[in-house]
Amino acid sequence: MKHSKYLVLLLLLFGSHIQAQQLEKEAPAGFDQPRGGIEHGKIDSITYTSKTVGTERKALIYTPPGYSKGNKYPVLYLLHGIGGDEKEWLNGGHPEVILDNLYADGKLEPMIVVMPNGRAMKDDRAGGNIMAPDKVQAFATFEQDLLNDLIPFIEKEYPVLTDREHRAIAGLSMGGGQSLNFGLGNLDKFAWVGGFSSAPNTKAPEELVPDPEKAKELLKVLWISCGDADGLLRFSTQTHEYLVENDVPHIYYLETGGHDFKVWKNGLYMFSQLLFKPVDQSKFNQYSKLGTPAETNIRSASYPQIFPDHRVAFKINAPEANKLQLDLGKKYDMVKNEEGIWEVTTDSLSEGFHYYSLIIDGLAVADPASETFYGMGRMASGIEIPFKGDGYYELKDVPHGEVRRVRYFSNVLRTWRQFFIYTPPGYDSNTVEEYPALYIYHGGGEDETGWARQGKTDLILDNLIAEGKANPMLVVMPDGNMPASAFTDNGLKQFERELRESLIPYIEENYRAKSDSQSRALAGLSMGGIQTLYAGVNNTDLFAYLGVFSSGWIASRQTEIVDAQYAFMKDNSDKINSELAMFWIAMGGKEDIAYENCQIMMRKFDEINIDYTYSEYPGGHTWPVWRSNLYNFSQTLF
Repeated sequence: MKHSKYLVLLLLLFGSHIQAQQLEKEAPAGFDQPRGGIEHGKIDSITYTSKTVGTERKALIYTPPGYSKGNKYPVLYLLHGIGGDEKEWLNGGHPEVILDNLYADGKLEPMIVVMPNGRAMKDDRAGGNIMAPDKVQAFATFEQDLLNDLIPFIEKEYPVLTDREHRAIAGLSMGGGQSLNFGLGNLDKFAWVGGFSSAPNTKAPEELVPDPEKAKELLKVLWISCGDADGLLRFSTQTHEYLVENDVPHIYYLETGGHDFKVWKNGLYMFSQLLFKPVDQSKFNQYSKLGTPAETNIRSASYPQIFPDHRVAFKINAPEANKLQLDLGKKYDMVKNEEGIWEVTTDSLSEGFHYYSLIIDGLAVADPASETFYGMGRMASGIEIPFKGDGYYELKDVPHGEVRRVRYFSNVLRTWRQFFIYTPPGYDSNTVEEYPALYIYHGGGEDETGWARQGKTDLILDNLIAEGKANPMLVVMPDGNMPASAFTDNGLKQFERELRESLIPYIEENYRAKSDSQSRALAGLSMGGIQTLYAGVNNTDLFAYLGVFSSGWIASRQTEIVDAQYAFMKDNSDKINSELAMFWIAMGGKEDIAYENCQIMMRKFDEINIDYTYSEYPGGHTWPVWRSNLYNFSQTLF
């Protein structure tokens, strides 16, 4: 009995806290079915005078269970789509049933819900050509009708709270666009804004939220939801991406479905529970039922899916497999459902590009739903995690250069090899201009495709050149793998000879590349960084710019090479410093596996008086770091 009393006490103390931590992600079965034995709200039709339209207009109003004129209520204005009117929600979604059930479950703040006709014109019926210009314009005109006529009428005739914190607006399709346009355009009037499957009338994000700081300050909840098969999804997505880029808290909610009431009823169920009560914005990114298919998925593949909080859901069809794991550096055990589909959702992943594999009954293979990349010494799947600040390698409406694959015969290695080369915008049309050239190398376990694909070199340079932040240049992305190991004296000498005697002459014979040292740069990441240290420092007559990313001499493995290199640099420090316009060394923070080697190397550079510039971008030994390195290094060139 004593223990039971303690248990009751614990439940009383912590039960509400536990319930508060639960996050409902979808309406349960029966949420939209009438229930017996509960209190019900009431639906009425109202008529108000619209000075905006010059006529009497109709709306529906829902008053909650236990409604009393002695109380004051917040108000939700709930808008319909382009083919509906004030009765569309009632006929298609029965919001009174959904809200009654939520009240009965104690999940909803008492509120009044107004369902107006958002087609603000004298003949506001939904018949005829609903896409006629005057009818479409009437949806924009409704903003004035709402603000100047309907809201004042409601506040005069009903016991409502009249401040912005107690006023919400939401809608479906065309009404979703109206809700975003009117709500975000009138933050002095609305603190709660919801768009369900918002239609093309939605303003461009920059117009919707021209002042992100003001939106952050004034919005309580901004809800944007859509079905994953809805043809209008892109309008919600572009708004979401802009809000992410500008740090405006919001809920981006995707679910299975199209442009229909299944989606919109769930939107009302989820959104209405957040209204007129304290909210935890830190949980906004956890609401979405589905994620967005990764940009690295093959055509039409739905999975992997990335959630707003950067967790990733994977689904693999392998009904005959006995065990399946996802390997993202960390291994995740997958679970097989009754259809034979293996599923798992990861922890929140860091920004940018990640290699991954599936381990099926012990065998590591690529995901057939994902693009594959050469990395880790083999073909592997890759996934791109978007993040705030990744716009510098976004595909934009700017002039674009080209990435070309070129095969050539190496006179040094006596074999056919290939490289990729970026030619800047206008290279083929302006056949007189010559360009400086950056030679940039990949890391160990990768090849010439690394900078061309994982590195997004072309997009980075396209955007920088368009912004005037980088000079137009050729970027040569060769294969740094040699017959001998790149970490040995023989391998480094092979690399240097191949670069000097074969690759550079080929480039300058076949492309309009300038041939002076001030017009050449050499850079590389990891293994390519060591190759750059060796061939670049030894050939400052060829290269005036050196970039070393996530690299540094490995004193424990390359003692003889390192000692000879430092001796050479000490004896030639004046020459090196005078001939190099930039010696740029970058690291991915302390978590970069090359960090300590780099610190040791730079201390030695200080000792022997070698000039250099050091930069850090946190992220470890990864492609997000190296993309940032290229972005910053290329702005210093030429």
